[in-house]
Amino acid sequence: MAKYLILIYGEEKTWEAMTETEWAKIDGGHKALHEAAERTGVTVLSAGQLESASTATTLRGGEPGRPVPTDGPFLETKEGLGGFYVIEAADLDAAIAVTGNLHEIYAGHSAVEIRPLMSR
Repeated sequence: MAKYLILIYGEEKTWEAMTETEWAKIDGGHKALHEAAERTGVTVLSAGQLESASTATTLRGGEPGRPVPTDGPFLETKEGLGGFYVIEAADLDAAIAVTGNLHEIYAGHSAVEIRPLMSR
C-alpha cells in the first residue's frame, strides 16, 4: 500500500463568502470520500481543514540553528492551501477514485492535488 497526500486548494475569499448550502456541498463531498474509502479499502490516516493563510507562520533561514519566523506565506498565488488528507491506498487509481468525490474539484475556484509520499 502506498501513502498519498491530498492537497485541497482554493480561493480563500470565495470560501469565506460561501453560503450554508455551498458548505453543505463541500461537506457532502468529504463524507462521500470517507464512505468510498471504507468501501474500497483505502485508509484515511489523517485529514484537516486549515485556518486562513493570514494565520500562518513561515520559517526562513537566518543564522544556523536560528530560523527567522515571518507572518504567512508570501507567494503570489490565487489559490491557497485549505485542507488535506493523508491516505493509504493500493495505487494511484484507488487514490483518484476516492478523491474524485470531493466537491472542490468541481467548484470552479479550487483544485485538488494528489501526491505520493516517498517511502524509504
